Amino acid sequence: MVYSSRGLALLLALCIALITTLFLSLFKSVDMSALLVAFAISFSVSYLLIFIVLDFLIFREINKIYKLMGKLKKKELAKIDRQRSAPLNPLKTINEDIYSFAELKQKEIDELRKLEAFRREFIADVSHELKTPIFAAQGFVHTLLDGAVNDKAVRTKFLKKAAKSLDGLDILVQDLLTLSHIETGQIRMHFESIDMLSLTNEVFEQFEGKAEKKEVKLRIEAPRQKVSVYADWQRISQVMTNLISNAIKHSFDDSEVVVSFTITKKNVVTKVIDLGEGIPEEHQGRIFERFYRVDKSRSREKGGTGLGLAIVKHILDGHNTKAEVESIPGKGSTFSFKLPRIKPDKDNADQPESQKH
Repeated sequence: MVYSSRGLALLLALCIALITTLFLSLFKSVDMSALLVAFAISFSVSYLLIFIVLDFLIFREINKIYKLMGKLKKKELAKIDRQRSAPLNPLKTINEDIYSFAELKQKEIDELRKLEAFRREFIADVSHELKTPIFAAQGFVHTLLDGAVNDKAVRTKFLKKAAKSLDGLDILVQDLLTLSHIETGQIRMHFESIDMLSLTNEVFEQFEGKAEKKEVKLRIEAPRQKVSVYADWQRISQVMTNLISNAIKHSFDDSEVVVSFTITKKNVVTKVIDLGEGIPEEHQGRIFERFYRVDKSRSREKGGTGLGLAIVKHILDGHNTKAEVESIPGKGSTFSFKLPRIKPDKDNADQPESQKH
């Protein structure tokens, strides 16, 4: 709104003229005609002076300010319409900016705290996992040094146990290195056409002795057609090795571990199925974390580094896919993942179905 200096000047001049006339009427020597002249002169002079002062010194600047505010208001309203952003109140805008900055910093602090807690937990887990085989081997060696080395039967038994502990230590170190290399990108995936049936048979051969001890049968539910996928043979072999090893480890005696393949138009879904302990639902979301164990005491008895599923997760991440788990406690678990399918024809031998046109 633009205010008028003329109206206000008239009002103020009229007030001054009336006051002047009333003041002069107090004198008896001043007649009516003189009062009228005084009123006219006072009104005219006051009006001119007030108008000039108001118009040039005050209202003109006020009107400029209001016009500028009007322009800014229109500009801000247009900005709100375009971006639905900051309010017109600058103090409110500053307050919101401060709040947003504080909220962002709080999130960063919370994230750093989580990372610090994770770091402490990880170091504690690694230290514990390293100490277990080291102390075991150390105990066997000290026992031999204390005199048991002279007994051939005891010496052989203890050396075998010490060697087994050191082998476990070596596996743990290798798993840690593998996980570290994958996470830092030092291990590159070499994608090619691979046969999942051949790969699974090779892994089964590694675990025949372990499966026989538990009387667990290893079986493949193979489709009639060739199961070809686009992946890294060595890394997917690690995935299958870890999944099949866990399946045998947690299966009930005299049961079976089954690997099945479901072929779709674009993918091959691989499933590793066991009939065993199963995993409670509250633990299923964390089993791919490093060193996470559902039952720590029982898991340590069965061996393993606690890194197998973490390695599975990171390898599959490198293949732009993920592992999924379905499990019922007391009945068993099914781990599955999918990879891009390759049709078994010569023209498309090294190209995944999902990348064909």
